[in-house]
Amino acid sequence: MSAKDIAEMSFEEALEELESIVAKLERGDAPLEESINIYQRGAQLKSHCESKLKNAQLKVEKIVLDGKGQASTEPLDN
Repeated sequence: MSAKDIAEMSFEEALEELESIVAKLERGDAPLEESINIYQRGAQLKSHCESKLKNAQLKVEKIVLDGKGQASTEPLDN
């Protein structure tokens, strides 16, 4: 498992490591202390992924046309 600082990870890197942690925990092949440590790292990775997704969601906009056919953008959730 990579010890890379989570804050520096891309969404894809964090998700890949999180999936690896989940698989290891599901197999049950880690000693208790290691399981606790990787579970904690997994929780941090999950939070990081959620933050990255939220930031991406805030950047998503939709294109709209006004009555004159002029294009503009607005937040997707409007």
